[in-house]
Amino acid sequence: MQTLPEPTVNSDDQKCEINAKVDLEEVQAIADKIETAVKAVRISRSKDELAYWKAAIRQIPDSPYWYAEIQRGGIRRKVSLETSNKAAAAHRAREIWYFIRAHGWPAYLAKFKPESLAQADPTIGVFIAQVEKTADLTPKTLKSYVSALRKITSDIFGYSNSYKFGHGRGHKAWLERIHAVRLSELTPTAIQTWKRDFLARAGQDPLSQRSAKVSVNSFLRCARSLFASKILKHLKLELPDPLPFAGCQFEPRPSCKYRSTFDVQALIGAARDELASSDVEAFKVFLLGTFAGLRRKEIDLLEWSSFRWDQGVISITPTAHFSAKSEDSYADVAIDGELAQLFRGYQARATGSFVIESAGELRPGALYDYYRCGEIFERLIGWLRAHGVDSLKPLHCLRKEFGSMINASAGIHAASRALRHSAVAVTDQFYSDHRVRATVGLGHLLESPKILEFKQQEVA
Repeated sequence: MQTLPEPTVNSDDQKCEINAKVDLEEVQAIADKIETAVKAVRISRSKDELAYWKAAIRQIPDSPYWYAEIQRGGIRRKVSLETSNKAAAAHRAREIWYFIRAHGWPAYLAKFKPESLAQADPTIGVFIAQVEKTADLTPKTLKSYVSALRKITSDIFGYSNSYKFGHGRGHKAWLERIHAVRLSELTPTAIQTWKRDFLARAGQDPLSQRSAKVSVNSFLRCARSLFASKILKHLKLELPDPLPFAGCQFEPRPSCKYRSTFDVQALIGAARDELASSDVEAFKVFLLGTFAGLRRKEIDLLEWSSFRWDQGVISITPTAHFSAKSEDSYADVAIDGELAQLFRGYQARATGSFVIESAGELRPGALYDYYRCGEIFERLIGWLRAHGVDSLKPLHCLRKEFGSMINASAGIHAASRALRHSAVAVTDQFYSDHRVRATVGLGHLLESPKILEFKQQEVA
């Protein structure tokens, strides 16, 4: 009987089998590590576990100490753990978290950080002082915001506004009382009560209520602007939650659409006959407002170099004395050839660089509405009111009339460009007056014998 040879084993096959076993072992080891890591992550999601805080704490830059960011009640703070040992820091972070969860931030600050408690609810005076140092606002804008905040606070706490203006003892005492109020005292309820009281004091007739709603919205909007994120991000203060004016409700905005109440052509004729020879500077102001739609400040500081005679435009550009209301206000304003010719004649007799000649001085640092040509403006305002321009701002009515006429002749987009608004929506909302009155055009259907007979009987 023949003996069969034993099968031989290839050495390469043995190596593959051994390598496969090794690979499986490595894969299993990796899987075990992943499972352990996943379990650790699941555990670390709970703030009751030290693993969470070991992963959450961070080292203070350029320091061996650790800190934790803790949020509670809508307030997030960075808390120094005052140790360089990570395990001890994690344990301390957890203990602080337990305390804050049970008692809140004020209790924590009072017990562990009493020196920072005042900063957590600063007074209005401290808040204003920091805003004045850090806010990217023009001095005039900042003043209007601060004045609104002081006005509302003064009304809420019953502080007399008799000393609101001035620099005497009364004004100083008034400021001290307002600045001692803490921001947390300006609660939503207090502000809402102030708003309702403000409207109630205005009277109940429609015109008084309309004016009061515009005013109360203006005060609220200015005061709330101090708490905008672009201002708060620069402050080193712990502010109350909610912030003052958070969620405050504005009154429905009354329609501000301009409606002409006078005959502008007749007014131009009267100005030509009465002002052109008797009050030349007031006449020039009238022309720049009516024919070019310039704003009061633009007229006040307009220089002869702004006229581009060859192009037939007035170029509103920044100068050593003038900055515009906004960047959109810098543009060229087209003017009629007759107006350009008239002002060219005035330039020939000019004694200075300003178009409107006035003895008033320049006050570039003024934080209130100061005008070099203030006396001239007042004379023209008196003349306008005497000629039927019955408005709180008769001089600004000339600009509105200008925009309304452009809108009627060339459309809303042309009016927006001429008025140098940032958007057409602004023009449509405030300035344009739709002079073309549309009807359904069905009146001819009423021309029947019976209706004509009825009309004749009424006339008779």
